[in-house]
Order: sequence, then structure tokens, then C-alpha cells
Amino acid sequence: MSKLAVIDIGTNSIHMVLAEILPDASFKILDRFKDMTRLGNGVFATRRLSDEAMARAMNVLKTLVTLARNKGFERTVAVATSAVREAQNGGEFVAMILEQTGLSVRVISGVEEARLIFLGVKHSIALPDGPTLVVDIGGGSVELIVGNRDGLIHGTSLKLGAIRLTEQCLPKTPPSDSMMRELETVVTTHLRDALGSFKMKKFHSLVATSGMAGNVGEVVHLRHTGRPLPQHNLASVPLKDIRSLEMELARSSVKDRLAIPGLDPKRVDTLLPTTVVLRCLLELSDLTEVTLCDKAIREGVIYDFITRHREGLKAERDIPDVRRRNVIGLARRCHAPEAHSLHVANLALQLFDQTKRAHHLGGQERTWLEYAAILHDVGYHINPRQHHKHTYYLIKHSDLGGLTAEEIDVVANIARYHRRALPAQKHEEFTCLAPRLQRVVKILASLLRIADGLDRTHFSLIQGVHVKFGKLITIDVHLAGDAEMELWAAKNRADLFEQVFRRRLQFSGIPLKTTQS
Repeated sequence: MSKLAVIDIGTNSIHMVLAEILPDASFKILDRFKDMTRLGNGVFATRRLSDEAMARAMNVLKTLVTLARNKGFERTVAVATSAVREAQNGGEFVAMILEQTGLSVRVISGVEEARLIFLGVKHSIALPDGPTLVVDIGGGSVELIVGNRDGLIHGTSLKLGAIRLTEQCLPKTPPSDSMMRELETVVTTHLRDALGSFKMKKFHSLVATSGMAGNVGEVVHLRHTGRPLPQHNLASVPLKDIRSLEMELARSSVKDRLAIPGLDPKRVDTLLPTTVVLRCLLELSDLTEVTLCDKAIREGVIYDFITRHREGLKAERDIPDVRRRNVIGLARRCHAPEAHSLHVANLALQLFDQTKRAHHLGGQERTWLEYAAILHDVGYHINPRQHHKHTYYLIKHSDLGGLTAEEIDVVANIARYHRRALPAQKHEEFTCLAPRLQRVVKILASLLRIADGLDRTHFSLIQGVHVKFGKLITIDVHLAGDAEMELWAAKNRADLFEQVFRRRLQFSGIPLKTTQS
């Protein structure tokens, strides 16, 4: 199973979700964390993140990064939205995060934010064929999206976030009538322009994501039922209830607002502009209710990650060992013949296991032989005639995560000597190795040369080998067809084997028994 942590650095809150990506490319949320840091406070007037807000956010991020790592989440994707995007010192803040936590943050555009939000909604709500309007009300921006079950049709980002509107239009609580008129004008103008730019004018429904809209739903639901809004419930909030809550918030003091059941105290100043955005959007689109969705950008980031890394995630499931996975990954990138490479590796390991009484090498060397066998033909990618030398170069200069520099040197040398010249003191790449490792390379390369010869035609005609020690060493070769070419090639590659094991080598072909039908 693959684990992914997603951190969303928003204008109002910092969120983290911990997800497990499942074999069918779906995912399961294991845990969620949120801290309302109000990173964007003051940023839209000053165009700068304040030192206090950055310090608050940094403390939260350090805690979340440590928490994710302690829970075994080594892979983290982090995105930042409008506050960081619009601040003149946003780049400095991102650099500070990298320096202090090791977390690389991607600052996303408003359009990309809209795309990721829709991705999260599309995978959690059964969207109709007709166009659906999706709105995400953040602290700094409002993402307005049109889409259907086939995908996103339009996406735009508006400077209508709740913190921004509060700072711009609502300097005191309760606001004056003129402040409310100004707020209505700003919101209506932006929304009307955005809706006017969309090709379609009629929408099947309005879906709202984000904690801002969710808190509006919480207050309304409590009023009607006396119970909290159920988690993961696609609740609907009627336009008349949004109008009613807006009017109440517009005439209430901070103290009165805090007394409203279900109202999040940290949203005491931002819930009013949220209701205005929702009401105006419903009125402009001729809809009578909004459906709440608790999936948005964070889930969208996970779906996007799965789509972008589908092959890598499949490889992780199929090949759990990171070292072997990276080796096979290099072989695939270089278009090495995979069936041949894996068959040669299998034959080489059979030879290794059956000659252990003579070479006395262990599990580590066995693994090096397997990796060299898988990679022995990657040099074909550059030039078939000298491919053994190009193989050495590609292995030596590839980032094979999980292997030390010394191990990469050994594997590269073993693969380099799978054909043509034998290891010699005139070869600088070979003599750079410690004497002990030179011996290992000779032994393992001798086995690889034989194994590669035994699949000369790439048809996997040799199904297995059986090594017998006597005055000579005999390799019984189990044949699944006419394998004269294989036996000829293996005999021509026996030179290093005979030098290493100090005995003559002979081959004996044994046809596999076939059952009669």
C-alpha cells in the first residue's frame, strides 16, 4: 500500500490529510488535521504575509510534517493558495518552509486550484450530464467551476475570499448599511462577470465546498433539527435559510454572533461575507438551494497524484523492494528486453545457488548478480555493437536509489563483462574496485556470461540448469526446444567461468518431457 500526506496551506486554514492509496487506484483517508492559522490576515491590503502569521503557520507546518513522518508517511505533497500566491514575500515564505521543514511547497494558480477542487468534487458526488456549478469559498479567493460527469468545462478564480471581503468591505461589526451595499456590489459584479463568461447560462445545481460553506450548513441544520450536521452528508441548504442567516449576521454584534448555535468562533467575522457570496450566486443562477460537499482541493490533489503516478504506484505494489524496483525502472526506461533480462537473471541465480560450494558468496552478492542480469542489456539503448560498455556507463551514472556508490560500481562492472573482454588490470573501471570486490565481479560476471549465452535467441528455450561438480563441471541444461544456438553461445562464454572455477566446463542438453494428449 502507498501512503500519501497532503498539506493545503490556505489563506484561512492549514489542512493535512493522510491517505492510503489502494491497489484499485482509489484511496482511503486515514486521518485529517486542521489549524485555522489565518495566514492571510492583512495580506490583501499590504500585499505581504505578516511575521506573526508566518510564525503561526510555520509552527503548525513543523508539527504536521513531524506527525506525518512519525506515522510513516514519507511522501508529502504540499500546495499553497491565494495568500501565498499574492504576497510579495510569498516566495521567501516558501523558501523558509523548505529550509526549516524540508517540505517543498507548490504555489498553485487560481485556475489550477479550480481544477483540483473539481477533481475532488467529481469523485465524491454523482454529477449529472447537465452542467453543475461548483463554488469553493476560501479566505482569499473564490473558485467558480462549471462541470459535469465528463469533466471540467470552465474554471475561474475570483478575488472574493471571505477574509479578503471582510478586510475590504466590513471594517466594523455589525456593519453599516452602506458597508453591506458595497459588499453586495463587489460580490455581484465579480460573480455576474464570471457567469457571463461561461458558455452555458442554466445550471443543474450548485455545489459548495470548503469549511466556510460547511459552517453555514452547520448553523442552518442545527436550527432545523437540533442536531449537528452528519459528517460526509451531502446536505442541502435552501436559499431562504441563507438569506435569513445573512440578515441575522448583518445586524449582530460579535457577542451575539458567538451565541449562534453551531457558528465556529474562528469564523465570527468571515461567515457573513460567505452567506452573501452563496446568496448572490444562487440568485444569479436561478437556483433555490446549495448542496454541501466536504471533498475539495485536498482530495483533488490525491486524485491528481494517483493519475500522474499511476505507473510508479503500480510498480510499488508489484515490486515492493525499492532497490529492485529502481533497477527494473532503469531497465524499462532504457527499453531493455524485459522477458529476456528476467529470464537471464533467473538462470544466473540458479547457477549462483548451485556453485555456492565453490565461490562461498552470500545474499548480498546474489542480489548484485540479479540486478546486473536485469540491466545487462540497457546499453542497446545507445549502441548495440558496444552495448556492454554503454551498459556500464548507464548503470554507473543512473540514480539507483537504495544502492550505495560502491554497490553501483560492482553491478555496473558485472554487467559490463557479460560479453566480449574479460576483466583485466588495464581496465580502469575494474581496477578502481577493492581486490575483494574484483574477485566478486569476476565470479558473478562468469555466471552472467553463461546465463546470457543460454538465452541467445531470447526465446527462453532453457527452462533450468543443474550443475554437477567432478573433474569437469557439467551443466545439465533442460531444453524446451531446439537450443543449439543457446548451447553454442554458452560454450563460447565459458572462458571466465573456467578461469574462476579452475575447471573445464561442459554442457549436456536434456529435453524436457512432454505429456502426450
